[in-house]
Amino acid sequence: MTDAPLHQALAFARHGWRVFPCLPGQKVPATAHGYRDATTDPRQITEWFARHPDYNLAIATGAPGPDVLDIDQHGPAGNGYEAFDRLRAAGLADGAAAWVRTPSGGMHAYFAGSDQRSGRLPRHHLDFRAQGGYVLTLSSQVGGRPYQILQNFRRRDGLDWTAATRLLEPQRQSGQPGPRSAPDLDLSHLARWVASQPQGNRNNGLYWAANRALDTDGAADLSPLAVAARQAGLTDPEITRTLDSARKTSQAQRQPEAED
Repeated sequence: MTDAPLHQALAFARHGWRVFPCLPGQKVPATAHGYRDATTDPRQITEWFARHPDYNLAIATGAPGPDVLDIDQHGPAGNGYEAFDRLRAAGLADGAAAWVRTPSGGMHAYFAGSDQRSGRLPRHHLDFRAQGGYVLTLSSQVGGRPYQILQNFRRRDGLDWTAATRLLEPQRQSGQPGPRSAPDLDLSHLARWVASQPQGNRNNGLYWAANRALDTDGAADLSPLAVAARQAGLTDPEITRTLDSARKTSQAQRQPEAED
């Protein structure tokens, strides 16, 4: 075991970024309310990571934390690097403070935090994490593969997500509807329903509820559903597999809309 997650978490907290733990090797929050439990309180952070040094470390995105552009790597299905290069060529994404390689071979570009909402451009394999979102970060790993710093920069400018969307998907500006982010969702009713599911319907119930949340906001924080599923009796690996499946389904359903 190592105390690297604790040291990294405290460093982010000193920088004013709110952090919280996720389950070992997973993106599932280890706290009851997910990113809403994120804090800069060194006592709480120490309690989390000193007791569980194998926890993954997550940052709550959006001011006072960073905005993060997630450049996805989906193998044969494509990746977000071409779209990211287009944003940089237009001067929209050249103000990143850091680049971090993700376990899948993608990349997180860190920008100055803002009050923008999180959003997605599935066709371009880009996720924008701002208010209402979170990312795993340094000292974390998924599938045995770590998050690794690629480069730090002196600049720390913001990313205008509306301008980025306008550049990559100009058809939205003609009045044609497209996927958009939504305000923070109240998942309490779905969570209560998931928690009440009997054995034999727990996985299906969680999958259904997750898809309903993602139908409204493709970048929704599903941690309340994960907590409810634990209360219903599902194990953490089962919860992770089910939520990952729901996210993949949501992404596949949104892809044809973006290609219209």
